[in-house]
Amino acid sequence: MTVTLNCDMGEGFGLYRLGDDEGLMPLISIANVACGFHASDFNHMRKTVRLAKQHGVSVGAHPSLPDFQGFGRREMKMSREEMANCLIYQIGALKGFLDAEGMSLNHIKPHGALYGMAASQEHIADAVCDAADVFKVPLLGMIGTLHETMYPARGHEFVSEFYTDLDYDDDGSLIVSQVHEAFDANGAAAKCLRAINEGKAT
Repeated sequence: MTVTLNCDMGEGFGLYRLGDDEGLMPLISIANVACGFHASDFNHMRKTVRLAKQHGVSVGAHPSLPDFQGFGRREMKMSREEMANCLIYQIGALKGFLDAEGMSLNHIKPHGALYGMAASQEHIADAVCDAADVFKVPLLGMIGTLHETMYPARGHEFVSEFYTDLDYDDDGSLIVSQVHEAFDANGAAAKCLRAINEGKAT
């Protein structure tokens, strides 16, 4: 069995940094790069793309609701067209930096509240697919949700993922809070091994 490691990257802003991108980038397979609406800016995006290129890491877009203050973890009411436009705007910006570095967009993975909304709200899942129609790359998501059913139904490759640094409730739903505490590394490793060996998330 092969495990692909993906990690959210480039989530600083201006003079501020969040996470150890330089330390983590050599360890992962693909990077989900923030596109400026929950974190990041034009300089951080370019820097993160260059860092990924340096280490041979594929880059995907990690678009969000326009929610800097809440780090993209608060739901917002938007129409399907508004949401699709919001996503195309962000992904297009990242693709510009990828083009500048001679790289290709690898995938799209919505961030935070948007990820959860697309898992349970059809018009949001459709909006994600509308954006993916433009860029024609796979969509990352969670099994047992609209991600798994609607993305392929709309003609997009669906890549399922498992979180080692977030908890799941009893029915297998991901628990996303506005405050994301650091996860114990040993606990995360044990959780990952259990998911691989036993197929259990909780």
